[in-house]
Amino acid sequence: MPSPPAVPIHSNDDCEKSLSFFIEKVRSVRSSLCHTAGPGSGSFPGPPRPVILDTFSPVSLPELVRLVGTMKSSSCSLDTLPTSLLKDVFQSIGPCVLSIMNSSLLSGQVPEHFKEAVVLPLLKKPGLDPSLLSSFRPISNLPFMSKILEKVVAKQLTAALDSHGIFDHFQSGFRRAHSTETALLRVTNDILMQSDAGKCSVLLLLDLTAAFDTVDHYTLLDRLKNWVGVSGSALNWFSSYLTGRSFSVVFSKFKSSSAPLTSGVPQGSVLGPLLFILYLLPLQHILSSFNDISYHFYADDIQLYVSFKPQDVFKIQTLQKCLDSVKSWMNHNFLQLNEAKTEVLVCAPDSCLPQIIHELGSLASFIKPSVRNLGVTLDPVLSLDSHVGSLVRSCFYHLKNIAKLSPVVSRSEMEMLIHSFISSRLDYCNSIFTCLSKKSLERLQIVQNAAARLLTKSSKFSHITPLLMQLHWLPIHYRVHFKILVLTYRALNDQAPVYIKDLVQPYTPSRSLRSCDQGLLAVKRTRLKTKGDRAFATVAPSLWNSLPLSLRSVDSVFSFKKQLKTYLFKIAFS
Repeated sequence: MPSPPAVPIHSNDDCEKSLSFFIEKVRSVRSSLCHTAGPGSGSFPGPPRPVILDTFSPVSLPELVRLVGTMKSSSCSLDTLPTSLLKDVFQSIGPCVLSIMNSSLLSGQVPEHFKEAVVLPLLKKPGLDPSLLSSFRPISNLPFMSKILEKVVAKQLTAALDSHGIFDHFQSGFRRAHSTETALLRVTNDILMQSDAGKCSVLLLLDLTAAFDTVDHYTLLDRLKNWVGVSGSALNWFSSYLTGRSFSVVFSKFKSSSAPLTSGVPQGSVLGPLLFILYLLPLQHILSSFNDISYHFYADDIQLYVSFKPQDVFKIQTLQKCLDSVKSWMNHNFLQLNEAKTEVLVCAPDSCLPQIIHELGSLASFIKPSVRNLGVTLDPVLSLDSHVGSLVRSCFYHLKNIAKLSPVVSRSEMEMLIHSFISSRLDYCNSIFTCLSKKSLERLQIVQNAAARLLTKSSKFSHITPLLMQLHWLPIHYRVHFKILVLTYRALNDQAPVYIKDLVQPYTPSRSLRSCDQGLLAVKRTRLKTKGDRAFATVAPSLWNSLPLSLRSVDSVFSFKKQLKTYLFKIAFS
């Protein structure tokens, strides 16, 4: 396995330098926005909201025991007891912990110790220079007791948000049943369907600088009160949670002094991502006001896209106007776009490019031949050829390293390594692999075949079908179908995002037929095999309708996945 990147921290002084760097970075961003933003300047009135949460409900001991049992046993240097030990003795100390939690919930006050964090610098992505502090992201590690309290609060807040429909439908970050995959699936589906209709599309990817760290506390509390509907002791609790926070940088045996945190929500916390999503709520109203613009969020990753007929290329100007509005709102809310990471992908015939480039104006300088979007490399025709190429190289690199361990690890350990480093990569966002050519699918199948031969210690000349059957691995093509069908099942049973559910509609014949009771889906009419035929809205209904009625009628996702794998396995190896 590759060695971890060397963090440039070798003494307490290095920790102090890291602390100063992170503080100065946030101060610099916020001060650059001070000419447009001030305390509460981003707090323009939200839509009329009824109060949805004014007090937190006390948690019961059985509920607390269940919650702690589901939490990871990762410890923090601020913990009095190692987390694993605390969980082992929780049946004994549970009543005391319960008293602390409920006292905080009912009083609206967070214990001071819970607001301390130790920050571990984490490399933002592979390939960055590990000797530079700018290559690292400050990830907060909080006391385990603090995480318990945040879990309790997050559960009650999320329940209130869900029941009142507060979340932006097109925000996929850190939400149940939402993921990078569902976000990408919707965006690629939209572009493919628009291409099928003879339209061009322009996709604009935006990134923020230190987004979580520059959040203004005054403005965030205003969001909770006026945009969400939090009041009373619940609002007091969030005010206490944000006030008086501090952090220090810790690495190995070295530690910095402690510094106050006067802005931001902690990355690595339970509540931080949820609060950040709520901070962005007004953006949905700004973006929705531009009729030709579609958008999608994944936390602070923002995608804007516009589609148009070649003769309506002037509609691209709406994209620039929308971006200007987004920038203005962000400046007033202490958020800064990272222009160095702004990217534009043009999905259009070559004949349309000159006019599109002209209409894009200053945005034309951000056009890329391919863009990396939520971990997947997209190209103008959505063939994913570049993505498959890098995926194959990465998998074979890891297979080579895993092979070196073969003599010293057990079969079960080898299988775990292959699933962690190979299968997880092959399966990541594979519901959009309907875009792949036969050649690209074959390249991925070669990777899976190599992994199967390594695990079973077979020669490279061994026939692969018996090995895949022995391992009970579905071939790549069927793994793609499996993922699509599971997402379809979830969409039909209210276990998927609304924006995915909207893509699959029940089949309703013009007159009463037996097929009305078959649970079939309407299949969209498309023109082009390389465009609309590859979109989820077309592929999913076709695959679903091909399943036997008994499988479409299964009453739980667990049973559906189990029976679906057996069904596809029989087809793959019949």
